[in-house]
Amino acid sequence: MITIKSKREIELMRTAGRVVAEVLQIIEEAIRPGITTAELDKIANRHILKAKCTPAFLGYHGFPATICASVNEEVVHGIPSLRKLEEGDIVSIDVGAIYQGYVGDAAKTFPVGETDPEALRLIAVTEESLNRGIAQAVAGNHLTDISHAVQTCVEKNGFSVVRDYVGHGIGNKMHEEPQVPNFGEPGRGPVLAAGMTLAIEPMVNAGTWQVETLSNNWTVITLDRKLSAHFEHTIAVTEDGPLILTTL
Repeated sequence: MITIKSKREIELMRTAGRVVAEVLQIIEEAIRPGITTAELDKIANRHILKAKCTPAFLGYHGFPATICASVNEEVVHGIPSLRKLEEGDIVSIDVGAIYQGYVGDAAKTFPVGETDPEALRLIAVTEESLNRGIAQAVAGNHLTDISHAVQTCVEKNGFSVVRDYVGHGIGNKMHEEPQVPNFGEPGRGPVLAAGMTLAIEPMVNAGTWQVETLSNNWTVITLDRKLSAHFEHTIAVTEDGPLILTTL
């Protein structure tokens, strides 16, 4: 069942979302060749707790960290470790925070130092596809209008969207109904209504859309080992258009 959030609930999600945005900004400033993803995880954990929030990912279905840190061909759910980021890498950081029972969730992909132009183009197109999807999160549209906008943007630029993992409803749970695919024909699925809150998150691969999961049962990688990028915002559908909740 898709839940409609009250203005108060959306404001609580906005508070959580602002903390998530702060974490991503702090991490962006910290990213450099030589830093480990475990160090980035500590930065995120410290800030979330300081902001009187709870890390949404830590312990979620047994996940062992505050952030997901997915490097290069890793698509999502990368576990922070002693791995040092290297010049030319790209790293996707996904983070969630809970404030008074309500969740904010966002992701962003960052270049590490001087990075290949095609990798930078992958990052830019993924972010653009997120923005195109958000623009369709309008009351009266269908859910798959978001999906189609993302897929169209990605594929016209020669990249592919992951099918196995999708966006989702969000609120006082990390994952709620409905699922929000990044592919599909427009005009299908539930009609969007004011008060719906969604996590829209394109996962875009440089090569095939197909993926596999590593033996740790968390980290998802591209089947062809080509690069992947990931962007996400938590948004609310309002009478005045989409409202991004995970911004400063």
